[in-house]
Amino acid sequence: MDWFWWVFIFFMAGGFAKIADTARTALRTRHERKMERLETARQERQELAAAQQPPQPVCGCTHHLAKHDKKGKCHELVEVAVAWDADRKPVQYEAGQCTCQQYIGPQPLSQIYAEDLTDLA
Repeated sequence: MDWFWWVFIFFMAGGFAKIADTARTALRTRHERKMERLETARQERQELAAAQQPPQPVCGCTHHLAKHDKKGKCHELVEVAVAWDADRKPVQYEAGQCTCQQYIGPQPLSQIYAEDLTDLA
């Protein structure tokens, strides 16, 4: 029963607080590292998903090719500044027509034709 008093004195002198603090720090560090690994895995999944998608035909105005007609005119509405403050920063906007001229970039294939690969010999 003599050991009980030594353990009691150890805990009363703050030994338990040091053990609890060490455990709490270790758990916090473990949690932070786990969260970093999860974030890294999420970013890798997003990058792989983005790599699997075909490139989108986007104009210099950042609108998709579907928003342009055959002549190259963009039919998307954008915010146009109509009033400015003393520092020449826009303070009021109105809806207006996009003024881009033409889509510049690779043209997507409208149809792909491939003959059947059969051996009739």
